[in-house]
Amino acid sequence: MSPEPDAFLGGILRLHQPPRGAHRAGTDAVLLARLLVPAPGERLCDVGAGTGAVGLACAALHPGTCPTLVERDPELAGLARANAVLNGIAASVIEADVLAPAAERRAAGLEPDSVDLVLTNPPFFTTGRHRPSPHPGKATAHTFPESGLDLWIRACTAVLRPGGRLGLIHRADALPACLDAMKGRYGGIAIRPVHARAEAPAIRVLIAGIRGSRAAPSLLPPLVLHGPQGFTPEAEALHRGAPWPRA
Repeated sequence: MSPEPDAFLGGILRLHQPPRGAHRAGTDAVLLARLLVPAPGERLCDVGAGTGAVGLACAALHPGTCPTLVERDPELAGLARANAVLNGIAASVIEADVLAPAAERRAAGLEPDSVDLVLTNPPFFTTGRHRPSPHPGKATAHTFPESGLDLWIRACTAVLRPGGRLGLIHRADALPACLDAMKGRYGGIAIRPVHARAEAPAIRVLIAGIRGSRAAPSLLPPLVLHGPQGFTPEAEALHRGAPWPRA
C-alpha cells in the first residue's frame, strides 16, 4: 500500500494504492468514473473495482451515491474498504469472482437485477495472446481466459436491472469483441473513441449501453487526451474533477 494516499481527481478523492509496478488507477479510471452520471438514488456497482477508484470517484463527484465495489482479490478489496472510509463514502465491498458461476456470485452478495448503473474496466487481454506483466497482481488484473469478456459482460448484465445502464472502457482494437458481448443485451449503445493525440489512432473506447433497449447505436466525437502543451482542456477538466466540457 502507498504510504500516503494519492490525490485523485484534483484531490477530490484520496486513494491508497498498491506499490508502483502493480496495477494502479490512472487515466482509464478517471474516464470511466466520468462516463455516466448517476441520478439521485440510483444504485451504482463498480465491477472489478480493484482499490475502488472508479466507484469511489463517481460517488465523490455525485454526493449521496453509495457504490457497491466488487473485487475478487482480498488485498485489493481491503484497500477499497480503507479508501471508502478514508473518503467518508458509504460503500459496500463484495469479494466475488466476476467469472464464477451465477450461484457463486449470488452467494457472495451479487443479487440479480439489483443495481441501476454498472461501471467496469474488464481485463484487457486474453491468456496466451500477450506478454503478461512480471508483477503477479498486475498480470491478474490485465488478463482473463478465453471467452472471458463475454462472461464478464454477462455477469455485469445479470446484476443490472432491465433499463439500467452499463459503462465500460477497453482497448480500441477490442471494440468488435465488446459489441459482440453486448449484442442482444444492450441497445442505445454510445461509443466514444479516445486518442492520445489528435493525429494518432484511438487507444481506448468508452462504451455505454442500456440493458434491454432497442435504440440505435451512436458514434460520439473523439476525446483527445494530449495536445502540444500537455493535456487538452477537456482531459485536464476530467482529471481535475471539473465539469466535463462535453463535445
